[in-house]
Amino acid sequence: MISIIQRVSEAAVHVEGECVGRIERGLLVLLGVHAADTDADAQWMARKIGALRIFTDDAGKMNRSVLDERGGVLLVSNFTLCADTNRGNRPGFDRAMRPEAALPLVERVGELLAAQGVPVERGRFGASMRVSLVNEGPVTIVLDSARAREAH
Repeated sequence: MISIIQRVSEAAVHVEGECVGRIERGLLVLLGVHAADTDADAQWMARKIGALRIFTDDAGKMNRSVLDERGGVLLVSNFTLCADTNRGNRPGFDRAMRPEAALPLVERVGELLAAQGVPVERGRFGASMRVSLVNEGPVTIVLDSARAREAH
């Protein structure tokens, strides 16, 4: 699993003109599911997102998590994060998990975050979405469960 996490003061996702998810202070999480990902990847990702200390404390250091801030997460599935761009100029998406298998893993990440006490809003899986955000900092972090496995 791979995610792009952005610290935001607000974020929203619209589908066909309808707002389907909105948060104030918190994290916008774009989440891609690779073909080889499992529930263990979903658990790792949710733990890391909930505990990631990218909000500033009173001393101005990034030392607080979304849980500490009582912020929300806007979780948006994004298979294009799994793009293979090594050959040619058109990305390939063979590394992305098939939608019917990816949806339960995306939902699992959201459920695990909610179980930690993080309010979770969602995009609409498989839809063409318009995502808007105000990135604070800017702070943008990439998490990759496969890299974490390789490091251990």
